[in-house]
Amino acid sequence: MVGPAVQRDAVAHLQAVMGLSERRACSIVGADRKMVRSQSRRPPDAELRTRLRELANERRRFGYRRLFILLRREGEPSGINRIHRLY
Repeated sequence: MVGPAVQRDAVAHLQAVMGLSERRACSIVGADRKMVRSQSRRPPDAELRTRLRELANERRRFGYRRLFILLRREGEPSGINRIHRLY
């Protein structure tokens, strides 16, 4: 199974290189046309993801709840649901 970002890239590639229509490219890739057109509204959270990954690698036994406490001590204002989603 391939994620939506990869499918969007594949459709864009087929349209650019082979000159296919969006409908034809989506049918070849197996992607829904609505999914290809939609843009993500989520914030990228790049810094938070990298810091969470670093903490998780340092402290392998800790789950998302304990990592949330460590991030909160560092001054991260995010809620536990956001940390859980990223974890």
